[in-house]
Amino acid sequence: MQTRRVSLGRRDFLRRSCTVPSTLLLLAFGNVDDAVSATPGCADDHEPTRRQTAGPFFLPHSPQRVSLLEPGINGTKIVLSGRVWSSRCIAVSGALLDFWHADDAGAYDVEGFRLRGHQFTDSEGRYRLETIVPGLYPGRTRHFHVTLRPPKGPVLTTQLYFPDERRNAVDSLFDRRLLMTIDDDGAQKAARFDFVLV
Repeated sequence: MQTRRVSLGRRDFLRRSCTVPSTLLLLAFGNVDDAVSATPGCADDHEPTRRQTAGPFFLPHSPQRVSLLEPGINGTKIVLSGRVWSSRCIAVSGALLDFWHADDAGAYDVEGFRLRGHQFTDSEGRYRLETIVPGLYPGRTRHFHVTLRPPKGPVLTTQLYFPDERRNAVDSLFDRRLLMTIDDDGAQKAARFDFVLV
């Protein structure tokens, strides 16, 4: 009986409080953290992620893994994470992300799968990759390559760039709309990029 009275009281309160700000209603009856976390990350920018060339070093059939770190790989560790969204701000679950990049010396492994791998977004469109900061090679600034294959829709191939790199100004492929957000705490860097698919 007591539960029924509380429930009717809430309904009555909600009916009479149409002008009460929704924030106050959340404070009274809901978890504000849940409401905030449900806000799409692409709310401020619905523009689809720019396409770029795959370059000459793509290899198909990379292994499925969330860490490209393995014995013999030197360099500064970095964790890249983010989410994959549709242009309508819906999280894309089950999207395949295939990553590849140069090693610390600027060389690509073209005979095997070092610093190559693919993974799938979780039910909330999230991905997370452990790897190293790629080295420089002639004519290019630092970058990651990635190909995204959503369960439905066209494939997206692009490149992600590091902010504050001197070579960004002279790399003809560089696009500032593909800059990652970098958090550098010293021993390990953290990068973030959210993809928006057509």
